[in-house]
Amino acid sequence: MDRFYIQGGRPLQGIVRISGSKNSSLAVMAACLLGRGKTILHNVPDIGDIHTMAEMLHRLGAEVELYPDGTLCIDAEHFCATEAPFDLVRKMRASFYVLGPMLARLGAARVPLPGGCDIGARPVDYHTRGLMALGADISIEHGFVEAFANRLHGASIYLDFPSAGATTHLMTAAATVHGTTLIENAAAEPEVVELARFLNAMGAHIEGAGSRTIVIEGVPALHAVEYRIIPDRIEAGTYAVAAAATGGDVRIQNVIPDHLNPVILKLQEAGVDVIPIAASKDSIGALEVRALRPLHAVDILAMPHPGFPTDMQQPFVSLLSTARGTSVITDHVFESRFKYVAELIRMGADIRAEGRSAVVRGVERLQGAAITATDLRAGAAVVVAALSAEGESIISGVEHIDRGYGNLAAKLQLLGAGIERSGTSHPLSLVAAG
Repeated sequence: MDRFYIQGGRPLQGIVRISGSKNSSLAVMAACLLGRGKTILHNVPDIGDIHTMAEMLHRLGAEVELYPDGTLCIDAEHFCATEAPFDLVRKMRASFYVLGPMLARLGAARVPLPGGCDIGARPVDYHTRGLMALGADISIEHGFVEAFANRLHGASIYLDFPSAGATTHLMTAAATVHGTTLIENAAAEPEVVELARFLNAMGAHIEGAGSRTIVIEGVPALHAVEYRIIPDRIEAGTYAVAAAATGGDVRIQNVIPDHLNPVILKLQEAGVDVIPIAASKDSIGALEVRALRPLHAVDILAMPHPGFPTDMQQPFVSLLSTARGTSVITDHVFESRFKYVAELIRMGADIRAEGRSAVVRGVERLQGAAITATDLRAGAAVVVAALSAEGESIISGVEHIDRGYGNLAAKLQLLGAGIERSGTSHPLSLVAAG
């Protein structure tokens, strides 16, 4: 297994460019199963989850081509499989989102219950109840969801919780069914808005994305398009936090600052200078992040958008581990998202986690240690901690980090970090598959 070797205590300085959004790419890739012809996507990130989804679409019968410049071509004209591969769905939760498109286009689907990061119970009830409202017959047996439908129809769907995954999944499933579908208490994340734009570009009629009520007027079919994926706001936020934790001065390019408002405001509240830079002819936006003075504690409540993103609370806890004072971090999205805290405690952090909350008492500095990335965002947390710590840290479980952060070691090296990766020099490479 690969490892990161990090010599901490070096301020990050320089320029880093953010990749395309992981979550937006995955939702769009699943939606491509509804299109006729070859869809071309640009700015697709070079990460593990993209490779998993590309393999999923290929094994379902789509033609998939991935290129090193971040271009992804998907032709689902001959997509025909009604069963998703167990090994792929168990690796990544977003693979489950092929269920709706399979059902809408083929009338049948058999998909394993999803895997992914161990961050607490994430039932598929919102997904299956929504599909049943659209007219599907669904049963769950022996670890598989089996769904059938002679003809799906529009329906009113209420989500008990504004789940981004359920919202994008059901929005995709409803795009080509007869009638009008309303999704109430929908998620409002930027990735939801982008999926609606993508589907509309394919010929769908969707209104209200970004609000709590989304209206979908079903159309008979969707067509292929060429589309550019938005930047990854979580990757951008992670580099911003890493710059702050190391006392650095970093310009983060290819960013939509509005997507990061809660993160920017909390960094500023902690004493970090963050300057959003508007879009220009050469860039869609950027952030200047400078940590020129000691940081102080802040409280964080992770909630659905437009609240503080749950995927950013982990690296933020690493930052607050050496801030002056006591911080309280609460996550209302997932109930078991503080398992990584044990790794930070190994580095000398003073953190008490219980249930959905963690109390962080800032210490003078963290110490390098042998630590493990237990899931994707926990991996970001331990990397941020190791970059700011005194001495060397050895991070195992790098495969989790690869799922969402492309070329992490190389990007950090360009910022002056003392980081090396053992094993393969470049774990992932976009190569043609099909």
